[in-house]
Parts: sequence; structure tokens; C-alpha cells
Amino acid sequence: MSVAATACAPPPPPLSWAYQIRVAASQGHFRDAVSLFLRMRASAAPRSSVPASLPAALKSCAALGLRALGASLHGLAIRSGAFADRFTANALLNFYCKLPDTYLHPSGVISVDGTGSPTALESVRKVFDEMPERDVVSWNTLVLGCAEEGRHQEVLGLVRKMWRDGFRPDSFTLSSVLPIFAECADIKRGMEAHGFAIRNGIDSDVFVGSSLIYMYANCTRTDYSVKVFDNLPVRDPILWNSMLAGCAQNGSVVEALGIFRQMLQSGVRPVPVTFSSLIPVCGNLASLRFGNQLHAYVIQSGFEDNAFISSSLIDMYCKCGEISISRRVFDRMPSPDIVSWTAMIMGYALHGPAREALVLFERMESGNLKPNHITFLAVLTACSHAGMVDKGQKYFNSMSDQYGIVPTLEHCAAFADILGRVGELDEAYNFISKMQIKPTASVWSTLLRACRVHKNTSLAEAVAKKIMELEPRSIGSHVVLSNVYSVSGRWNEAARLRKSMRNKGMRKDPACSWIEVKSKLHVFVAHDRSHPWYDRIIDALNVFSEQMAHQGYVPNTEDVFQDIEEEQKRYVLCGHSEKLAIVFGILSTPPGTTVRVMKNLRVCIDCHTVTKFISKLAEREIVVRDANRFHHFKDGNCSCGDFW
Repeated sequence: MSVAATACAPPPPPLSWAYQIRVAASQGHFRDAVSLFLRMRASAAPRSSVPASLPAALKSCAALGLRALGASLHGLAIRSGAFADRFTANALLNFYCKLPDTYLHPSGVISVDGTGSPTALESVRKVFDEMPERDVVSWNTLVLGCAEEGRHQEVLGLVRKMWRDGFRPDSFTLSSVLPIFAECADIKRGMEAHGFAIRNGIDSDVFVGSSLIYMYANCTRTDYSVKVFDNLPVRDPILWNSMLAGCAQNGSVVEALGIFRQMLQSGVRPVPVTFSSLIPVCGNLASLRFGNQLHAYVIQSGFEDNAFISSSLIDMYCKCGEISISRRVFDRMPSPDIVSWTAMIMGYALHGPAREALVLFERMESGNLKPNHITFLAVLTACSHAGMVDKGQKYFNSMSDQYGIVPTLEHCAAFADILGRVGELDEAYNFISKMQIKPTASVWSTLLRACRVHKNTSLAEAVAKKIMELEPRSIGSHVVLSNVYSVSGRWNEAARLRKSMRNKGMRKDPACSWIEVKSKLHVFVAHDRSHPWYDRIIDALNVFSEQMAHQGYVPNTEDVFQDIEEEQKRYVLCGHSEKLAIVFGILSTPPGTTVRVMKNLRVCIDCHTVTKFISKLAEREIVVRDANRFHHFKDGNCSCGDFW
């Protein structure tokens, strides 16, 4: 039924006005419902038609965003006595929840939140408090309103009062409360709500099930999420995707892909959000094999042109070390959005071709696409990794001068890193000291790392002091300062600082590297002999060492921070985790296979040199992702140009 058709039709008999308005609203024809209501009010329809049609009219106003009309209907409900009807009152509650900036003053004047009127929730609460009769729907609407405004304690209090007043919480109530326990990671109360759902036979409801899965996943108990999922009699796409997202956010890639395959076997078609949950996890874990499988499913499902999925693929391939595939995905996009451009620019920034990152940025600008704050972070990262101070200064200034973007702490840290990496330590110190935003410990930490690289002990002490004032238990600053003392030969100060750390119970993260071979993850910790191939790895590493020595390799012991003999320092270097992972990768894969290794800390100078030699001797490409960036080693060279 169209508005035009309604306008031309003869007026309905008086008794059918309310019926036609209700039918139009129930079928989603909200404009028709509003038009019919206004015609009814203009006609000589009996006054009894108003109470019967108000709930449908209010529902239509909420759906269409008709604030003024809805607020006037509130006044009409009060004047006509229709407010005494709980269906009308519930419709008013729903209206104010959906249009939160609308409020009706007692005078009938419409206000918008922010001009001194009560907030949206206060409007809902006022209607609720004045209702002569309430039901579960009334309570649920108020509970939802409080939950959406983040008033978690108030929500829990309302649910308790609802129970005391004789109203049993239903599936809608639990679906509003469970996300609160998820956000707070309060598994104890979440399990109590789960028990209530089981006792009252609503645990099989699709919305309750989805909320339980999300709650347990947010509490890092995906095993419970799986149990909830397995016990649900009917699984719709919402449940499947909730389960996938839960596994993905906890890094359970293998389980997530298993559920994904079950979902396909059950005949449930994946939707874009399915891939948006899974693809980023493959990138974060650098699981290229699983990422390739998902890419194949994307193509099969016909979502290759979806901009969000393409952006996720670009980011995933960049994080898995496949920058060339990322670029192919990017080039196939008919009209890349800002997310895609940014992902590609950041990819180049982290992999080495910084100039290519800046070329892309300028192409994006010439295409009249406005960069955002994340794009500028990617550009500054590229300048930092390539030591381009002038370019970095230019782009940092253009943020505010050209685009009106106020630099954040992350941008300031990136620019300070640019200065620090090239040795302009005093300039970096002055820049951080004069920042308009108060610098955090993480901003100062960028300078502290630069002081270590450039062996500036006095400035390192001053910077470390500032960090420790902000974060007294900052493990990173203690470790870096201790290393600075060691490099300077100040072993007593280094020993005292490490003893202080031990007394405070502070422990640094051990160096750790990992590699995926034949779908299995192999983890190596420095000098860890537990791997079954350890002896073979050491034997092969010794062979490489002899060959490297013939080609002029001399161990660099600068990053060994113990006061021990030079020969012992060389032994320490042999046990570094990335060396063990790289040699294992060469031993356990066919000739010519690219070796991909991830490390939780920065690659040390000696490991970087050794990996260049090994890439040439073994005729392999070796990709190492450390805490800062990617290193692509091939034919004795590295993509970072020895600047990292």
C-alpha cells in the first residue's frame, strides 16, 4: 500500500481505522501507517480509535525518526487517557529508546538532549515510573536502555527489582545482561545467568545462546562457548558467526576453521562478517596456510569485491610476509577505500620499501581521498624505518596544516622515533618535552631505545628516570637501561639494576621465536634444548658458522649483556631463538622453500648478520617478523637495508 494510494482512497469506516494502521505498521509500511493515522485525526473518527491506534503510530514514528510527531503523540496519549494502556506506554518507552535525543517537556515543547533537557534514559525512566501497569516488555525496555548507556550496575539492580516485583526475566532480559558480564569479563555472574537460563528452559533461545557464546569467549573460555554451541538444537547464521568470532578473538585459529568447515557442511552460507572475523586472526598469528584457505573460500563465496574483506586480506598477507600478494589484492580492487590504502601503505612501511609507501600515499592524495590519522601513522612509520627525517617532518606538519588532523600520542611517538633512529637524540628529547599532549611512558620509550642503539648513556638515564616516574614497574625501561650500562661497560650499575628488578619481582619476557611447518607450530626459546631436533639444529648451525667464517663473518657480541669472556659471548649468540627457528625451518622444508619466522623481540645485530649469510649459503629467502618490522633476507641482503 503506497501513500499515494492511501491518499486517493475513500476514508475507511470508523471502526477499521485502528485495524488498518496496525496492519500497515506490522508489515513495515510505516509511512502508510503514519499517513492513515493523520487522516484519521483529521476525520470525524470516534475518539475510541485513538487508543487502539497509538501503539502502531508510535512504532512507526520510532522507525522513521519522526521526533516531533512522536513527542506530540506522547502528549495526545496523556490527554486522551491512552497512556493508561500498557501497550501504548510500552510503545512510548520504545520510541524514546530508539530516538534518544527527544524529550517532551510538560508544556509540550520538544527538546533535544544537550540543551538542558533530561537525557534520553531519564525520558524513558519518566515514562516507566508513570506507567500505571507494567509488564515484562516494560522492564526489558528500561533494562536495554540502561545497558546501551553503559549503566551496568543500574541494569543489575533493575533485574533484581524486576524479579522482586514478580516479573520473571526472559530471553530478552538475559540477552541484555550477558553482554555486561562479557565486557567486564565477569565469568562468575555470567555462569549464574547461564544457570538461570537452563533452569527456566531459555538456554536454547538463539539470542541467549549467542550472548552466552560471546560472554564466555570474552572471558577467554572458548571451551565453554563450544559447549553452549554444541548443545543448541538449532543453529542459525548468527550463532555460527558468534562462535567463529569467539574462537577468532582468542586466537584459536584451528578451532575456528574447524567450525567454519562444519558451518559449510551444515549448508549455512558464510556472510562477509564471517571472513572479517577469521582473516585478521590468520594475520595476527602469521598463519599463511590458513589465510590462503580463507582467501579461496572468499573467492568461492563471491565476496572478492567486498571492500572490507579485501582490506582484511591486504592486512593479513602483509602480516604473513607476503607483501606482493597484498599488492595484487589491492590492485584488483575497483575503488579502494581509505582502509585499503592505509593497509597497503602500512604494509610497505613494515616490509622495507618505504619509498613505495610514500608513492602510494601521494597517489591516494592525488585521487582526492582524504587520509585519516591511521594513514598518517603508516606514513610516519615508513619514514621512520627508512630514516627520512625531512619527509617525516613534512608529513607530520601537513597533518594539522593541510588536513586539520591533531597529532595524537602515537603520531608524536612515531616522529620522535624518526629523530631517534637517525641519532638526533637531543632533537627528539626537545620535541617530546615540548609536546602539547603530556608524553606517556611509551613515547619516552621510543627515545630510550634510540639511546641504547646510539650508546648515549647519560641521556638514557634521564629518559629512563622519566619513564620510571610515570610507570615505576616498567620492565622495558629497566631492561633497556641495564643493557645501556652493559654496552658502556658499566657492569656494576647493570648488575645493581637487574638485582633491583629481581627484588621487585620484575621478570622480562624471554626471547621467543616460532615457525609453522606442516600445520604445526614450533616454538623456540633462547638456549632451550627441549625441541627434539635441537642437536641436529646445533650441528647444522655449526656447519653454517664454519662456512660464514670463510666468507669473513665475525660474531658481533654487542647485544650480549653479561660480563663474561668473549668466547662465552659467542656461545650465547649461538643459542638465540631466531637462529634455532631459522635453521630448523631449513632442515625441515624442501630446498627453495621460503622460511618464515616470527620473534617477540627485536632482532639483534649478530642474528641479522648471520641470517644474511645463511640466506645466501642455503639459497633460501628467509622472512623474519620481529617486534618492529619485517626483514626479507635473500642472497645475503635484507630489505631493511641494515637500518632497523
